[in-house]
Amino acid sequence: MFWGNDMTKNIASALAKAQMNMGTALKQSSNPHFKSKYADLSSVMDACLPALNEAGIAVIQPTGEDDHGRFVETILIHGESGEQLGCRVPLIVQKNDMQGYGSAVTYARRYGLMTMAGIAPEDDDGNAAAKSAPKAMDVEERRKKMDVLLGLMKKTNTQADGVCKHFRVETLHDLTDEQLEKAISMVSVKAQKMPEGTVE
Repeated sequence: MFWGNDMTKNIASALAKAQMNMGTALKQSSNPHFKSKYADLSSVMDACLPALNEAGIAVIQPTGEDDHGRFVETILIHGESGEQLGCRVPLIVQKNDMQGYGSAVTYARRYGLMTMAGIAPEDDDGNAAAKSAPKAMDVEERRKKMDVLLGLMKKTNTQADGVCKHFRVETLHDLTDEQLEKAISMVSVKAQKMPEGTVE
């Protein structure tokens, strides 16, 4: 996609207007196993689609595959000009069945739509907005970090279930940026302790 030039000025203007009318993605879905709430795909769509559509922007989220693997692409299309903006979120399927694939697609759609619309889930605490937070990874940086983690996990025969249990998340997708960094460090230590030239 093209960014920051005459080929996106119309959609950029329409997106700016749409963002003025967007809401917050409400954390309405519950995860009883981890006693937490999160903004599901429906909440994210409710927060941004009406404003996007009113501004003449359509959203499509096809799946695809390239040299890096499978992905969901979120594409914003400006109806009047035909200009487009988009991003890709990699599909990391933990279970080789339709349920695992469906979960990965849903997560990628949610993450991609929030990224492209520029919205975020509501704060757990009303004071959270006043606190400074580290800069969030962009989609490409997070994909590279996840690739590093998966490579280390494969090298050390570390199971995804173990990492998820340690950080109290359902899937690797649910790791926060900070948890992802910690997971890489944790598995790196394990890799460094392995005898050279061996794989567990």
